[in-house]
Amino acid sequence: MTDVSHLAPPADRELVQMLPAEAYTSEGVLAWERRHLYAGAWSCLGRVADLLPPDGSETQRAVAAGDVSCLLVREGGTVRMFANTCRHRGHELLPDGGTSTRRSVMCPYHAWTYDLSGRLKGAPGFRDVETFSFDEHGLVELPVEVWNGWVFGHALHPLGEPGVPSFTRYVGELERLLAPYDIGSLVVADRHTYEVAANWKVIAENYHECYHCPLIHPELCQVSPPDSGENYDLPGAWIGGGMVLRDGMASMSLDGSLAATPLDGVDPTAVEYLHLLPNLLVSAHPDYVMTHRMVPLSPGRTWVECSWLTLPEAAPAGARGAVEFWDITNRQDWAACESVQRGLESPHFSPGPFAPREDAVAQLVSVIGAVYRTGGLSV
Repeated sequence: MTDVSHLAPPADRELVQMLPAEAYTSEGVLAWERRHLYAGAWSCLGRVADLLPPDGSETQRAVAAGDVSCLLVREGGTVRMFANTCRHRGHELLPDGGTSTRRSVMCPYHAWTYDLSGRLKGAPGFRDVETFSFDEHGLVELPVEVWNGWVFGHALHPLGEPGVPSFTRYVGELERLLAPYDIGSLVVADRHTYEVAANWKVIAENYHECYHCPLIHPELCQVSPPDSGENYDLPGAWIGGGMVLRDGMASMSLDGSLAATPLDGVDPTAVEYLHLLPNLLVSAHPDYVMTHRMVPLSPGRTWVECSWLTLPEAAPAGARGAVEFWDITNRQDWAACESVQRGLESPHFSPGPFAPREDAVAQLVSVIGAVYRTGGLSV
């Protein structure tokens, strides 16, 4: 696999600079990231209610964590995750994105069958083979966590192996910062998906600074000062900070009015912009929580799922003012990110330094650089 250690910026440089163009344009680098960062850390796979509906109508769903195909299974109230690989000849148990309502997992190739805890229950032709052990051919179970209503999977090491990172340490102080929003109790009021012609890191870097806001986000600047707030330096595999609303503004919406029912116990003047690496951006507002979940499709193309979460009673209204506001803002950002991506592909690009107001971007690049040097995300 591609060696990426040379892409890390020098640790002793006074001003952190952007990663080399190769980090954003190389197929080999993205393949490395999919294996060591997306599969090797904790990837957000989506909302548990979307992946495995609580009514039990679907018991299984195939998802990808980086470059590893995984099978999510709901057994009663428990979510488990397995390698989406039959223990017979490796056939996928479900195609990517596929679902099943069965109470067992059956490989469509030779009908090897497993129960929802991963134990092999049927292997045609092997029942009378004395040297064959059903117990030794169960599905490979992988670590999975449900946190604040999201499913996170680690796909590089089987459950229980020493290489599995602690999810508690991974989340760190983000747990405390998001606790007042009680995100697990919120529901999806609306959702947009975008396919952005830019590397996933370009999108993340853009998210982490408002240095660009006065030039491309006039609507945003009307409701929140672009130079407000500060970034956090707290434990966990996340980066971000807060901003404030202008006087007289109740939320981030087109006219600054509330877009949904206010959330109890949260600061009515603040907005949090937080990135749990690698792929979940959480923007927490006084009346809704917006998320962006990124899935890299190629070095220069990223699928982004933008969701607006509200209290259940507010969901039918769809948080319309917030959705319209952020769709405009998203599209302004996507145009900027796509322009950056085109610039990165120029033979004349060389990494530039980050301004003092881009300190969260510098922090992100430093973390990614450390991943390149060490082969994994440490917390």
